[in-house]
Amino acid sequence: MNNVIIFDGVCNLCNGFVDFIIRRDKKKIFRFVSNQDPAGKEILSRFPEIPKGDAMTIYYLEDGELFSRSKAVLRIAKMMKAPFSWLYAFSILPLFLSNSIYGLVARNRYKWFGKRETCRVPTIEERERFLE
Repeated sequence: MNNVIIFDGVCNLCNGFVDFIIRRDKKKIFRFVSNQDPAGKEILSRFPEIPKGDAMTIYYLEDGELFSRSKAVLRIAKMMKAPFSWLYAFSILPLFLSNSIYGLVARNRYKWFGKRETCRVPTIEERERFLE
């Protein structure tokens, strides 16, 4: 399993991020699963260092390695076409700084962007991109 983005399925910001990627990922290299979905929980269970129930973090699985928080976002950006791939340049920032910025947004995302009552349901066109 490769290039899997694990996101908070009830977070409007996270779902907007998924929509953003789907619209631009013409080669369909990314797959998606919410961390509330059994498939998402199963993937995360393989990594014991992850705190249980950590819905505040986006995860990105690439070649068996799991990236989280700002590192996940930057690795995803790296895989996209320019100009979005240029965001990977921010990976030179110290991790404590980029994760601090990530954490500020993550802690306030429901307040700033809202929350859905239920997890995202992929459209018929999107189903092949989502793990089940």
